[in-house]
Amino acid sequence: MIALNSATVKRLLPLEECIELMRETMRAVSTGQTKQMLRQILPVPGGVFGIMGGTLPDSFGSKLIAAVKPAGSGATPSHQGVVVLFDPVSGAPAAIIDATSLTAIRTAAASAMATQELARPDASTLAILGTGEQALMHARAICAVGKIDSITLWGRDTTKAERLAETLARELPTKVRVAGSIADAARDAAIVCTVTSATEPFLGSANIAPGTHINAVGSSHLGQREIEDSLVVAASFFGDSLDSVLSQGAEFVQAREAGLIGDAHFCGEIGEVVAGICAGRTSPEEITLYKSLGHVAQDLAAGWHVWRAALAAGAGQPIAL
Repeated sequence: MIALNSATVKRLLPLEECIELMRETMRAVSTGQTKQMLRQILPVPGGVFGIMGGTLPDSFGSKLIAAVKPAGSGATPSHQGVVVLFDPVSGAPAAIIDATSLTAIRTAAASAMATQELARPDASTLAILGTGEQALMHARAICAVGKIDSITLWGRDTTKAERLAETLARELPTKVRVAGSIADAARDAAIVCTVTSATEPFLGSANIAPGTHINAVGSSHLGQREIEDSLVVAASFFGDSLDSVLSQGAEFVQAREAGLIGDAHFCGEIGEVVAGICAGRTSPEEITLYKSLGHVAQDLAAGWHVWRAALAAGAGQPIAL
């Protein structure tokens, strides 16, 4: 077994490669080529502990992740864990991989792929609501799949938003500005990514123009929400997994429990759109929403990609159990 740390994952999992990897992975999910358990969430002091297991067509593994608010400065990542891969022939553990970096890359890559499938072809304005690592990664990923002329950032902490704007302005060939409000950030954006740790919804239909595509990323289990009921109702609602959205998609479940929508409001899995099983965007005025809950198949596919690259490069730390 080899251990692959954060630096190795970042070096061996380029965003552009991961975007195409997510496309094929979600196609496999939606065409029945994978098996997976629903994410199991257990409460622990200061946060939650998540357990995810699954199989790909020729391999299997599991992800263990803790989302715990640490005491102190907050320098510790909010999500920490490991992806464990098992040799599909012998069943022996093959790799243990840093899940923090892997999750950051594959989540943004999956959103970028969904944006390619669901946003208007001429979408060129991006709003990022949030200021953490996923905000940075989503800006990079969305710019990798489309011609983005401007990025508008909003965050509860203006200082963090300004620091992120400076970083993106150095990295990306596009205009970047910080908005003073959610409405200011989102109203002219053709693509909106919500990547916050908010517990109460903050983005509604009044903030969104016709034709906008939204990647709703911050809430990954029941409880916390980013999207208001009005926007859930107004949008064509897609996700990574039907079962996950119906049982753990907080925004969808809340709107359904309020009697505003039924299960039929779910338009399709993103893998079904990729495979041509269901339609994606059907008009320029349509509001589309991709609910990213995170899928173990994404973690496993990204993990095996890194593992194969590590073997070819002679990277990784051998571990004897």
